[in-house]
Amino acid sequence: MNVWELDALDLGERIKKREVGVAEAANALLDRIESTDPALHAYVATFRESANAQAQMVQKKVDAGEGHGPLFGVPVAVKDNICVKGMTTTCGSRMLYNFCPPYNATVTDCLEQAGAVVVGKLNMDEFAMGSTTETSYAGICKNPWDPSRVPGGSSGGAAAAVAASEAFYTLGTDTGGSIRQPASFCGVTGIKPTYGTVSRYGVVAYASSLDQVGTLGRDAATVAASLDIITKKDPKDSTSVEHPDGGFYEGLTGDVKGLRIGIPTDYFGEGLDPQVKEKVLAAAKELERLGAMVEQFPMPLVEYVVPAYYIISSAEASSNLSRYDGVKYGFRAENYEDLYDLYLKSRSQGFGMEVKRRIMLGNFVLSSGYYDAYYNKALKVRALIKQAFDKAFEKYDMLLGPVAPTTALKLGENLDDPLKMYLGDIYTVSVNLAGLPGLSAPCGFDGQGLPIGMQLIGPAFGEKTLLNAAHAYQQVTDFHRKKPQ
Repeated sequence: MNVWELDALDLGERIKKREVGVAEAANALLDRIESTDPALHAYVATFRESANAQAQMVQKKVDAGEGHGPLFGVPVAVKDNICVKGMTTTCGSRMLYNFCPPYNATVTDCLEQAGAVVVGKLNMDEFAMGSTTETSYAGICKNPWDPSRVPGGSSGGAAAAVAASEAFYTLGTDTGGSIRQPASFCGVTGIKPTYGTVSRYGVVAYASSLDQVGTLGRDAATVAASLDIITKKDPKDSTSVEHPDGGFYEGLTGDVKGLRIGIPTDYFGEGLDPQVKEKVLAAAKELERLGAMVEQFPMPLVEYVVPAYYIISSAEASSNLSRYDGVKYGFRAENYEDLYDLYLKSRSQGFGMEVKRRIMLGNFVLSSGYYDAYYNKALKVRALIKQAFDKAFEKYDMLLGPVAPTTALKLGENLDDPLKMYLGDIYTVSVNLAGLPGLSAPCGFDGQGLPIGMQLIGPAFGEKTLLNAAHAYQQVTDFHRKKPQ
């Protein structure tokens, strides 16, 4: 078997036993990327020289018996909005086409301390704005299961790389479903943790009250082990909190007896593909067979989550992206007459259409005449959504539903209809609005052989419950083991 075909945890064990060298693993993966990625474009850049230098340092620790953790020495790739010192961080935008950060994000430091070797940066929707990874300035990313379809977004590269065996595990970000939706479309497992449990320092901001770094892997065990690495309280991030119940990998018992699972009936209404509904409900039945208690219940407000999310996220984006002016760093227009003209031309040429659309929407809802009518009202809806989840978790340990209304869409299908693209986030954005953990795990395939994912949602700091439920399910099913041909 080729090294790149190994599961992340299996590779970690072999590195610890010195059956596989750290540099050997990194170079095998980079060779795999060079041979297969031109057809998928999951990566925007790879860094063989720095990966080999890093691998040699990690190997010394392994040889000295200092390696610890199940993923020590295992190569990793990160989404291109996460800063890695000395590696370009473009956010999929022309605006940052040449930006090379002089510092690491906190999660990057966590990876290095855990013996991970960063091999490259992953493709994404521009500034994480999109659900298809088609808005990237670096070019479109494709779904390994069917290259005529999207991998999802905005962490499409992170999901596609794992699915195509171009990464053992990856780091992505999730603002409204950007880890869970591509994980579903690409048939891998991904988690968006509770807001604040993973530091956002060094992660380029889209919507600061919604953004959260998470991990993707082939199975729940890999995701749990990788989440252990990056979960920490960080003084550099004022929203960072101490997770009261860590040790996610050690918590994988596979026992779900007595687990109370609620299924919101409002998640299974009009617009949901019948095949997605069938497979998600079949997964619920399987968990019930394993000893969980499953019950359906009404959870209104679903129709309000998408407009509330896009008002709030666009408002925050318009503020965050105001720093890109062509003066300090990144893209600068060549011909301009004065400072105003520099701002105008740099932003007009540096930002893509979807980013411009959201900046304009954000400025509109924050303007004096519309603040109360839109932004303030969206904040009130956000509070109601959080209350609805709080009420549900008084009765249930976690909720189960679909990740997306459909399987992977055809390339170009939604680019000309942004409203249709936004509605594809209907089942994921509420989790971000409420700051809760959410997990996507493969639960079947549609008639065209495209992956379907189920979404597990937990109360704040309920990651261990979600990961254990997904792990239990994956012990008795093999959807997560299937790979695209």
